[in-house]
Amino acid sequence: MNLIPALKYFVGAIALTASNAWGEPLVTAPNSNCKASDVLLHNGVIYTANTQQWQADVVAVKAGRVAFVGTEEQAKGWYCGAKETIDLKGSTVFPGFTDAHQHLEGVGKRTRTLSLFGLPTLQETVEKIKAFAANVPSGEWVLGRGWIEREWQDEQRFLTAADLDPFTENKPLFMPRADGVSAVVNSKALAMAGVTKDTPDPEGGKFERYADGTPTGYILATAMDQFRAILPHESDEYIKENLRRGMEVNVSRGWTHTHDAGMKVREVEQLRELAKNNAMLHRVYIAVPIDDASYLFSHGAEKALNDMFNLNAIKVFIDGTLGSRGAALLAPYSDADHSGFMNRTTKTELMPVLDEALRNGYQIMTHVIGDRALKVTLDWYEESWKALPKAQWQTQDLRWRLEHAQIIPPQQQTRMAELGIIASMQPSHAIGDLNFAPARLGAERLTYAYPWKPLVDKGIKVVGGSDAPVEVGDPRIEFYAAISRSRLDGSRGDGWHAEYALSREDALRMFTLWPAYASFQEAEYGSIEVGKYADFSVFDTDFMKAAPADILNAETIMTIVGGKKVFVRQ
Repeated sequence: MNLIPALKYFVGAIALTASNAWGEPLVTAPNSNCKASDVLLHNGVIYTANTQQWQADVVAVKAGRVAFVGTEEQAKGWYCGAKETIDLKGSTVFPGFTDAHQHLEGVGKRTRTLSLFGLPTLQETVEKIKAFAANVPSGEWVLGRGWIEREWQDEQRFLTAADLDPFTENKPLFMPRADGVSAVVNSKALAMAGVTKDTPDPEGGKFERYADGTPTGYILATAMDQFRAILPHESDEYIKENLRRGMEVNVSRGWTHTHDAGMKVREVEQLRELAKNNAMLHRVYIAVPIDDASYLFSHGAEKALNDMFNLNAIKVFIDGTLGSRGAALLAPYSDADHSGFMNRTTKTELMPVLDEALRNGYQIMTHVIGDRALKVTLDWYEESWKALPKAQWQTQDLRWRLEHAQIIPPQQQTRMAELGIIASMQPSHAIGDLNFAPARLGAERLTYAYPWKPLVDKGIKVVGGSDAPVEVGDPRIEFYAAISRSRLDGSRGDGWHAEYALSREDALRMFTLWPAYASFQEAEYGSIEVGKYADFSVFDTDFMKAAPADILNAETIMTIVGGKKVFVRQ
């Protein structure tokens, strides 16, 4: 399925012209009953995500915020005062969709390097790398991302240096797996990094090895750091262009807001420059990685340009991923003789950061996937809360988050609810993991894997993201996955607990209201209500009524941020 077809579109604010529903010039005499607005949208289906007024006929926007939302009858005075009316022609308007876990610079970079997403076999993946490498000069790096063995129909195994050495003998290669926390490197890169069979595994990482100890070229978690350290330097302009491209991609898909789960300081600084130059296309809520926590501590939280740029959080990394068998489990994997690994961040490193976050009101967002990582992280959260008297907290409204949180035993679900923890989960991960999770976990652990509905039923806010560029980063896929819990072809494996899928109403909240809460901005966005930002995602398909498969084929008609059209399908 081609999810992002070639589009003729433009990005940026579009000049507003006064017109009626048929596009004809609107000429009205002064009328005291007319209520002024910049834009009025009508003749479509409008979902507000406001339980007091779930649907509406008309929305009016003034100065970037919602000025009116109601019925046609109530809207009479708003038509004559509108500078522009937009005839939706039956399209569906949602509150602006938020990707609550994304990596913006990576989304943009994916448009400029080799992308290995969507390839059906290992053989085709290797052939595509070979063709790309042929155009890379000798001595230069072969770079790309996105391979994922779980999707391959011939062999479902990790790539190794042996697959790639025959055509990259004089070219170092570094290609992260789709999850971004493991990668394949070739023998040239291993040599450049000084990694041999005698090199010990780093804490929180691993070099996969053959029986004699020789590295295979598949590396996990912190083992990637030795290779990142020798990659070519990227200029500030290169990073800034990736951020800009990432925003273009996002608004073309209907995202109006993203939570960036681990934006490095250089990226933060370049994004700030874009904000200062009014070049932001959507809102970004930023968490810096724990390695850069000192930057946030010295710089402080920051909001700019009507919440287009919002820096307030710290991203912590605890374990790996389920697909790479790096997620930390309480019991061994069902298909391996180990239980994953932790300590990508040690307790010694983490506790002072949690203390500082409590004192200054910074949000903590922690990557945990396995049940062991999740339990221990909650232990550390609680320990930090008890260690510092609440009188020294900047706020008791912490809203600390667990990112991914894929394997949550019932007792830990209850604990999360009692502690007020937010679950930041990616529906597309679950439907992709259908291909290997049963083998990794076994039937018993599947009963509490990706438990969206059980969490929601306990009052936990589950915020939806894509983890792009790990996944495609498409709201259609994420919404579909949340309500169907099925692969894109509609199939579902045995024991996959279809009853854990969400209702469409909760799926909508998962990408609107709940992410707003998760970024302390529920008063500003997340629903279409008077006074909130006029952020709208407009599609040609009604996600609340259409067959799930039809959602995957929907088209983004328009994306509006702060009352400005930042994407329009031509």
